[in-house]
Amino acid sequence: MKAIFISYNQALTDRVHKILDDCGVRGFTKWALTEGRGSNDGEPHYGTHAWPSMNASILAIVDDAKVAPVLDALRAMDAATSQQGSRAFVWNIEQTM
Repeated sequence: MKAIFISYNQALTDRVHKILDDCGVRGFTKWALTEGRGSNDGEPHYGTHAWPSMNASILAIVDDAKVAPVLDALRAMDAATSQQGSRAFVWNIEQTM
């Protein structure tokens, strides 16, 4: 099993939810308001007067076979919305209960 952590501009929430639905990822934990800024470029997302946009973040634990389809769809979304800023990271999950 793998953990996929996705951070994205909250304006993309419907697209991210559709990607998860289309890839058969039902369960996840979501933080509706997260702050951040890109590693290389893009505007910060701080929810302030100067930087008003905000991010959202999702953590989904999935079977290994679902990782590639989710990441492929997220890459396609990011390519189409590159100014919005999206990132995804994958970790190994050793145990669940």
